[in-house]
Amino acid sequence: MKRREFLAVLPSSVVAAQLLAEESTTPEKITVGANDWPWWRGPNRNGIAPAQKIPLEWSATKNILWEAEVRGRGHGSAIVVSERVFLATAEPEKESQGVLCLDRASGKPLWHKEVHRGDFVKGGNTKASHASSTPACDGKKVFINFLNNGAVYTTALDLEGNRLWQQKITDYTLHQGFGSSPGVYGPLVLVSADNKGGNGMIVGLERAGGKIVWSRKRPKTPNYASPIVITIDGKDQLILTGCDLVTSLDPLTGKENWELKGSTTECVTSTVTDGKHVFTSGGYPRNHVAAVKADGSGVAWENKTRVYVPSMLIRDGHLFAVMDDGVAVCWKSDTGAELWKGRLGGTFSASPVMVGDDILATNEAGRTFIFKANPKEFDLVAENKLGDEVFATPTVCGGRIYMRVAIKQNGTRQEKLFCIGTK
Repeated sequence: MKRREFLAVLPSSVVAAQLLAEESTTPEKITVGANDWPWWRGPNRNGIAPAQKIPLEWSATKNILWEAEVRGRGHGSAIVVSERVFLATAEPEKESQGVLCLDRASGKPLWHKEVHRGDFVKGGNTKASHASSTPACDGKKVFINFLNNGAVYTTALDLEGNRLWQQKITDYTLHQGFGSSPGVYGPLVLVSADNKGGNGMIVGLERAGGKIVWSRKRPKTPNYASPIVITIDGKDQLILTGCDLVTSLDPLTGKENWELKGSTTECVTSTVTDGKHVFTSGGYPRNHVAAVKADGSGVAWENKTRVYVPSMLIRDGHLFAVMDDGVAVCWKSDTGAELWKGRLGGTFSASPVMVGDDILATNEAGRTFIFKANPKEFDLVAENKLGDEVFATPTVCGGRIYMRVAIKQNGTRQEKLFCIGTK
């Protein structure tokens, strides 16, 4: 699938801005296909997969095309580009952090590249891992963030696992953990590393060589959100929530568009937009979901719902979310009016993914609930169980679902990546 063909499936505003950014600043194109999932939250960075036919039922023995063992413990999601699947890994007993590459068709391991050895940062939340970031790929390079030896580093590998460059982003003081994922935009890789040590930073790095093109200091508070580029009125904006702020920057230069108080201190979720608002949610020191006016002029509405870890979804003026405690909810995005709530069950860390009219939401016990993206009523259509522990968000592309799960047997824990689909 050629790049131009891939761009044809994106909204026109995204296409125009992305082409302008790429063609005016770098000869290196982003070469990913229409059936790929190249970075955190998918092609349009909003958790919405292109409409496709996927299985609505699965188990460890039903609709599994392949499964592959994954070393150690990690909570980052898989990305899929061309014929390859990439996943961040961490082996606590070896203090090893790296990237695993699998064959997309068969799940066969192609290579595993160690990025860091030793110097694990100890402590933090028990739900955190040393490989909680999701890689990003521009079609030629794979980018990954790791916290190691008291600092955050971004590393670029080629498609064969050879290290091309590594850049220290900033020193990092651990609080809960680190899981911010890199973003790819035009010639840059975008990385955030908010932390309580006074060294918080968001930077734009050259994809080609890792040189820091721009950087911006952040407040001295812990925060976990990944940088997300969204398009509003034809203008691309890099949005970062948390540190008590909602911040909009030019993704190519780091220049501030606007910034205002509109979030809580610690946020995990990645924002979405309805074209008029950007949405922030957090869980410490207060629970909140808020709609910030997309020109930065103020907060349109806010409630006290706890959507701390799972990111939200938006479609046709309706905001869908899964609360951490297992309740699905739908609001009108312009007013915040609650349209319905529905009990799913369990505790959620993974973010929901929308595929056509279906929303897939997986809880920490490996149970995936499928309900309709229907603003009129809560309509649960399926429920499936796979694995014993899940923190990673599912990846959906090419008619397949890729799920990183942990299976516990006889006192041992083994992570696996499952490819769900129909033969």
